[in-house]
Amino acid sequence: MDSLNLPLNANEPKIMHVDLNSCFATCEQQASPLLRGKPLVVAAYTSPNGCVVAPSIEAKKLGIKTGMTVRDARVIYPQVIVRSPDPQKYRAIHLQFKKIFQDYSPDVTPKSIDEAVINFTDSHVLFKKSLVEIGWEIKRRMREEIGEWISCNIGIGTNRFLAKTAASLHKPDGLDVISSNNIRRIYEKLSLLDLCGINTRYQARLNAYGIFTPIQFLDADLQRLKKQVFQSINGYYWYLRLRGWEIDAVDFKRRSYGQSYALGKHTDDPQALAQLLMKLTEKMGRRLRKAEYTARGIHVAIVYKDWTFWHKGKVFESEMFTTQELYKKALLVFNKQPERKVVAKLAVSCFDLSKNMAMQESLFNNDEVARSRKVSEACDSINDKWGEFVITPAVMMGMDKLILDRIAFGGVKDLEEVYAM
Repeated sequence: MDSLNLPLNANEPKIMHVDLNSCFATCEQQASPLLRGKPLVVAAYTSPNGCVVAPSIEAKKLGIKTGMTVRDARVIYPQVIVRSPDPQKYRAIHLQFKKIFQDYSPDVTPKSIDEAVINFTDSHVLFKKSLVEIGWEIKRRMREEIGEWISCNIGIGTNRFLAKTAASLHKPDGLDVISSNNIRRIYEKLSLLDLCGINTRYQARLNAYGIFTPIQFLDADLQRLKKQVFQSINGYYWYLRLRGWEIDAVDFKRRSYGQSYALGKHTDDPQALAQLLMKLTEKMGRRLRKAEYTARGIHVAIVYKDWTFWHKGKVFESEMFTTQELYKKALLVFNKQPERKVVAKLAVSCFDLSKNMAMQESLFNNDEVARSRKVSEACDSINDKWGEFVITPAVMMGMDKLILDRIAFGGVKDLEEVYAM
């Protein structure tokens, strides 16, 4: 097939994108019937400066948006209900809808805590139903098996891009299909910014070359996109993507593990910050060990109270596995700050990962590294069984409630750990 004149993908759409409506807020309303039908927001903190991470459907209709402060949300609607995040609740619901999806296909890919892609290419033949009928069935099962207040948008397309685009057409609780038969009609109703992956910077670049609408984008010549507009292979990828050919089903390998924390009380106290760094490193280390990786690189990032920031990464000669190994290197990097200021946010990550091959024990088992790794794995097993931080380093004494559990919307790789439960 001549890629310079590639037609629309006329194959039957077999990719389904499922997106829970106002996930965190809806989960809270499902758990508490008295909250249903009322404007509600889930915020990182319930204080006036707390950031809204999930407005309910009712709050969205009033104009309250993700990213606003609680103060701004209350300016729009003074009686808005504010709730703190409850990650365990959201993970439990995530696992429930994942189980439903896997009843229809083994090829389920999480995109975030509230989104997933179901590939029916190899499993649709098992069902005597269309994907539209399966979509409505999934909606019904989610209400029956997870909760009556749970709703989702479903999009069906020939690739992930079109399926996600279809899922955004009629919110909330919509179900749409984009195929070669209606793709031009759909594009005619959208703007460039409605296309997933097109931000204002890309919009300006497209505009500079006379492309102002999705239809003009679709009709643009490949060489024009590749050589002029994007000046890279991205032009070719967009040429394929817009026509319904799959280009985004790529399994990126895990490159790092990290933890971050926005301090409720900003501080420049070295001891307090060292304790915070230890707790973040412990959480990061447990995830690293559970996935059976070691790391050689450490990266520390800091946002200060005055909104300046500093970050530094370093690769070390030895592989790190235990919390103590990771913490020593993280503290070394942390102490490279050129100036000590009041910290508002602290983050640590490890990178340059390798699969942790089982270490050969010495005859008398006196290998200090092997012993420390065994102790670390034993502590992780105890904490997994009895609760996080049942066993902790002494430096973390009294910090059991200091760092709150959080879920990142785009934490796709973190969901691998949830899926393994």
